[in-house]
This record gives sequence, structure tokens and C-alpha cells, in this order.
Amino acid sequence: MTPTARALGATPVLALLLAAGLSGCASGPASPAAADADRPRATLDNCGTEVTLDGPPQRILTVKSSTLELALALGAGDRIIGSAFTDGPLPEALAAEADGIPTVSDKVPSKEAVLELEPDLVFAGWESNFSVDGAGERDDLQQLGIATYVAPAACKAPGYMPDPLTFDAVFDGFTEAGELLGEQKAAAALVAEQRTTLDAIAPDDRGLSAVWYSSGSDQPFVGAGIGAPQMIMAAAGLENVFAEVHDTWTSTSWELIAEADPDVIVLVDAAWNTAASKQELLASNPVTAQLDAVRNERYVVVDFPATEAGIRNVDAVAAIVARLGER
Repeated sequence: MTPTARALGATPVLALLLAAGLSGCASGPASPAAADADRPRATLDNCGTEVTLDGPPQRILTVKSSTLELALALGAGDRIIGSAFTDGPLPEALAAEADGIPTVSDKVPSKEAVLELEPDLVFAGWESNFSVDGAGERDDLQQLGIATYVAPAACKAPGYMPDPLTFDAVFDGFTEAGELLGEQKAAAALVAEQRTTLDAIAPDDRGLSAVWYSSGSDQPFVGAGIGAPQMIMAAAGLENVFAEVHDTWTSTSWELIAEADPDVIVLVDAAWNTAASKQELLASNPVTAQLDAVRNERYVVVDFPATEAGIRNVDAVAAIVARLGER
């Protein structure tokens, strides 16, 4: 299978390799080494890094909201020993599942903090979470007996980055995570539930144009043509003004946004950069203040954790469609 096929989830990429040799069939008590050899080893190619586990991880550290929420939704909450770099409050349905899980760091944890926790898996939302200045480099952690895994939708290398990101790829990521965590049945149920919900959403059919405004004041940072914003907007029936930009996100200018004159502006709401503050900026900026969408406050608000590939994407589509229906 090619890396592209893996990235798009054409078939499951997790293979169980039985490491036992013929010598394991000999009579007599097995040595510890032979016993280890008899255990199934799970190996997968994750963003170009080979990840091997001897079984479902028992001490999981999550980095980013998307990975914490997915692990909780799959029923692995009792094995999460810590979370880091969360982007906001958990959905109400998962809050109780996270009770007692300590927050290791508000940002990416240091390698020292990771080693102190002694996880057997670090489940991260971004490849950049693993670095010398972050949680540690993946090869170094692997040599210390700590497996690392990045949500496949966040892979950046050619052949691994979804191009474009689709709901099929997101759901395949749930399936792969379920295999990795030993929660295959929960993953299958989650995918089935989300597919049913997505299929039941009737997208807005008015052909409304939209800008997905994530952050930035002097220079806006917006959703481009191949990432989660594009996937969500397309499913909701919105035409992304920056759909032709071949990237997940892109920096643009207020002048280009004004020239596009979008019918709707999607505002990403984050504790550090609220939707309300963005609305005030758009209304006070002389370049955007006269936009029809700004003057008539044709805004749709999306929580930051829903802007990255994860279990909130389908609900984000439903919320956008519902909001558009009010106008």
C-alpha cells in the first residue's frame, strides 16, 4: 500500500505481526524472551515513523484536545495518565469521563515532564508536538520505550498529508486509533454514529460564500482548500472564498477578504482569541467594516477544538447549517 493510500485510509494500516518463531513450539517452560516473542506486536507507519506496540497501551498521555476527546470517546479514559495543550472545555458528554485526569501542561509538555509520567504512548494532535523543545523527538522517545502517535489527519509529509482532508479520512483515523488503543468495537460504533449523523444533515443550498477566520489582526489567518475548515464548510453547503489555496490554512489580507465580499464569516472561538474580539475587530477595521456580512453580523461561530480533525467535526457541520437556517 502506498503512503497516500495509508493517509487517505483506503484500507486499515494497522497489521498484527506474530513474532513467535517455530522454537516457541518446543516443550518445556518458556523463557521470558520467548514469552515476549509470543506476544502480538502492532506495527504501523504513522506520518513516516514506524510505531510498534506490544499490546494496547496502558499509560496514555494525550497532547491537544482532539486526541484527548477521541481517546475518551473510545473508552480509554481509565488509561489516560495525563493530558496537555487542551484547546478548551470538553464536550459535556465527555466531561465526566475525564474526571481525575491531570493536566500536565497548558502547552506542549517538556520531554522531562513526559519522562516523569512514564507513559507507554504519547498520542499527539500535531507532528510539531514532538521536538527537542517540546515533548521530545519521536526516535528518542521510542528508544526510551515510549511509543508516539500523531493523528493521521495532521501528517504533513507528502504522501501522508490528506489532500484534501475528507470525512472518510477522519473516520479512518478513528478506526486506526481504535486498533492502536485496543478499542476496535468502540471505534466502529463511533464511526457508525457519526456517519449516520453526517448523512442526515441537509447542507444549505443557497450557494453562500464564506471566509473561515481563525486568527490574526494585522494579517488574517483563514481556512484554505484542503484542511478541516474546507471539509466542514463544504459539508455545510458553504463555498470557501479561499478554496483554491492548496493548503490547510493560509495567511491573507483584509483587502482580499473585502474584495471577495463573503456572504458569511465563520469565526473561530478560542479562549485566547474569542469570536467576540474578532467581531469587534472586523467592525472597527475600515477595510472590513463596510462588508455586508459585517454590517449585518452574518457570523457563524465554531469552537476552536472543532476546527481540527476530530470527533467534533460532524457536530460543527450541523451547528453551521442550523445557524444558517436562522438567517
